[in-house]
Amino acid sequence: MKFPQKHTLAQIAALLNDIEYVGDADFPVTGMNEIHVVEPGDIVFVDHPKYYDKALESAATVVLINKKVACPDGKALLISDDPFRDFNKLTRYFKPFQKANASIAETAVIGEHTIIQPNCFIGNNVKIGKHCIIHPNVTLYDDTVIGDHVIIHSGSILGADAFYYKKRETGFDRLLSGGKVVIEDYVELGASCTIDRGVTADTVIGWGSKLDNQVHVGHDTRLGKRVLVAAQSGISGCVVVEDDVVIWGQVGIASGITIKEKAVIFAQSGVGRTLEGGKSYLGSPAEDSKKKFREMASIRQIPYILEQIKK
Repeated sequence: MKFPQKHTLAQIAALLNDIEYVGDADFPVTGMNEIHVVEPGDIVFVDHPKYYDKALESAATVVLINKKVACPDGKALLISDDPFRDFNKLTRYFKPFQKANASIAETAVIGEHTIIQPNCFIGNNVKIGKHCIIHPNVTLYDDTVIGDHVIIHSGSILGADAFYYKKRETGFDRLLSGGKVVIEDYVELGASCTIDRGVTADTVIGWGSKLDNQVHVGHDTRLGKRVLVAAQSGISGCVVVEDDVVIWGQVGIASGITIKEKAVIFAQSGVGRTLEGGKSYLGSPAEDSKKKFREMASIRQIPYILEQIKK
């Protein structure tokens, strides 16, 4: 998430109830992001020693941290007793919730020759391109961006909050979502798909991709061009699916991994690690399909082998 204008380190510290900072008061701050998408000028938060080095060595130049540590050259620190809470404060300040006053917000922009069917909700600052069809009962949360020649079938919901929580003694705290969903040109979404907005960046469905009914895409995930996803598949947050990947029905994909170009994942597979491109995969955990089919063929021989042993 980029801020509307550049801020200083001192100004950000003041927004967080004048917390301590390490660095020049005028150190520039231009945005905030999660660790996997940070850029120079961004704030990243970290609240566990296990991840200190990753945050301090990231592209982010401001680290919101719960312990005073040595500050790397060219960076600044914000010292907080609860970085998760204060990251939420910044999201709430720079991207506050806006109440809807109509089924189609006044600030929504809808391109020519686009059809919006009855009972849709089009939120604040939504942008929809040309020659689109938005079928009945579709919900587009605030800031969603839709390209040209996009079809979205009934009941789909774009832009709901990320499934991202911190467990505390009092229950679970939700990390607020200030990102958006971006749907590129010539995408088709089936009925009852759910695509969550990014926490601070974008969830992206790439050019020409097609999603079947009841597909879920988690926060900050990026689908490449011409990706096919069949019904009832679930893709977790922060996943990268490269171009021309095929994901068949009821596949589950864990967070933070990459499915490389032209991979094919067969139905009901469970993916928990990065998969190389140009291969097909099967099973849970998903493995090379040729290997898996050989294993299955061998297993079918077990009763025959046991019978021969008895003889």
